[in-house]
Amino acid sequence: MKHNISTNSGSFKTHPTYSPEEVLAAGGTTAFSLKSNKNTERLIKALQNSPVIEPFTDEEWNDLTKQMDKDK
Repeated sequence: MKHNISTNSGSFKTHPTYSPEEVLAAGGTTAFSLKSNKNTERLIKALQNSPVIEPFTDEEWNDLTKQMDKDK
């Protein structure tokens, strides 16, 4: 069964998207970010202040390392 993506059409209304052509027309990624009022310092601060999230449990890490050792 195919998921109907139109049911969640309002999910990203607060997040505008831009095509690669729009970014290049603005002068590249740095110029685009400056024109969009985005900057690296704000991004770095946001990442530093975000909660630490461990993607795997200890058991999952152990399983993964065992599997990697077997695959060598």
